[in-house]
Amino acid sequence: MTEQTPVLVIDDDTSIRWVLTQALSDEGFAVSAAENAQQARELLEQQHFAAVLSDIRMPGDDGLVLLKELKQQYQDLPVIIMTAHSDLESAVNAYEHGAFDYLPKPFDVDQAIELVSRAVQVNQQESAVDDSTIAESLPTIIGEAPAMQEVFRAIGRLSRSNISVLINGASGTGKELVARALHQHSRRSKGPFVALNMAAIPKDLIESELFGHEKGAFTGASSRYLGRFEQAEQGTLFLDEIGDMPLDTQTRLLRVLSDGSFYRVGGTQPVRANVRVVAATHQNLAELVKKGSFREDLFHRINVIRIQLPQLKERLSDIPLLSAQFLAEAAKELETEPKQLTREAERRLMQYSWPGNVRQLENVCRWLMVMSSGREILETDLPPEIKHQTVSSENLDSDQISGTNWQAEFQHQLMQQVQQGDEQALQKVQLELEQMLIDLALTISDGHKQEAAKLLGWGRNTITRKQKKYRV
Repeated sequence: MTEQTPVLVIDDDTSIRWVLTQALSDEGFAVSAAENAQQARELLEQQHFAAVLSDIRMPGDDGLVLLKELKQQYQDLPVIIMTAHSDLESAVNAYEHGAFDYLPKPFDVDQAIELVSRAVQVNQQESAVDDSTIAESLPTIIGEAPAMQEVFRAIGRLSRSNISVLINGASGTGKELVARALHQHSRRSKGPFVALNMAAIPKDLIESELFGHEKGAFTGASSRYLGRFEQAEQGTLFLDEIGDMPLDTQTRLLRVLSDGSFYRVGGTQPVRANVRVVAATHQNLAELVKKGSFREDLFHRINVIRIQLPQLKERLSDIPLLSAQFLAEAAKELETEPKQLTREAERRLMQYSWPGNVRQLENVCRWLMVMSSGREILETDLPPEIKHQTVSSENLDSDQISGTNWQAEFQHQLMQQVQQGDEQALQKVQLELEQMLIDLALTISDGHKQEAAKLLGWGRNTITRKQKKYRV
């Protein structure tokens, strides 16, 4: 990056514009800022920019409308999309409209700086994907935790590809949902999505299920059967728990992935396969390779792109969002109004370890919709295993966090600053709150910077830099 490289920040949030302007200016960028798409257009007519950071949700034309315009008028201009609405659709839409990258809020300032630095070095933006209409509905995948944002990014980037994908994750983390999302946001979305769980099929029937069989191939084969590869023609075949696949079946699968054809059991004519394979496992396949129970060549064939799904205990901040969704879905099935968690019940859910991950949370929400008596779900309504679990962290006093005294005091102080004509009131409040958050995070983490940074959603370098700034 050369000195004073011009970049444009577009966001209707004054504080976001200020933070990015300060941070990028400190790195040597010449930053211009706009609060809506129209202001951005005027600035773009006046000068050339090396990169653009734009919010999605803004008054007037949103960020995706502006992104589409920019990719038509300034093909090589890299655009980074920011949004506080951290969901799969936002990420995929950003990539499909030609975004250079996707930056979910709240973000680490270091990450924003790194993205802009990388973006200005790009000479030509990759071609955007055809904006094809998605025909089938897809269960929503939601999550604001950084680990889930990485999953959304991967799905968005892979929407342009036909490459095989391996999904790693513990039981209940949503591997099939991600596989369906990969299919739904690919050029094969109009084709079938076919799933087969290796652990649920008897070993002597797996080959027949995968590749089909001819009439008379074995006792009981009274007619030809088309296997999952043929059922998934021009679509996606999802092989769940591939680590449980027998070695001889692994050999046949490798052959299909290598040359694109296979034989039905008992067949003599090759069958062509036009299928994208997405595999998933909760096991460590590299360890299975060392033990000799999984073929190394097959492992390398399916492990070209890997998506790692976080356990629910690694994304506890997503529990309120997920719970609200699952309660709404259960209410729809029961044809009733959804119930709401009280703050105490929500907090207790966030203190639980969730060995069954997202699937367990979904089942608990279904149970609560049926078993809790009121419209509000109380902490006492929770299942015993959650209600009585011993937690390592101390419970916060709900009276301390739900009262309004601190809000009244805060408002009074702000009123005084505004009445005195303090133009830096917003900046001062932001700095004070940030300093307070750093102090609290360091206290909770016993002074460990890396853990404190993780609690705040920052990188370690960010918290170190801010410590020096505030002398925390």
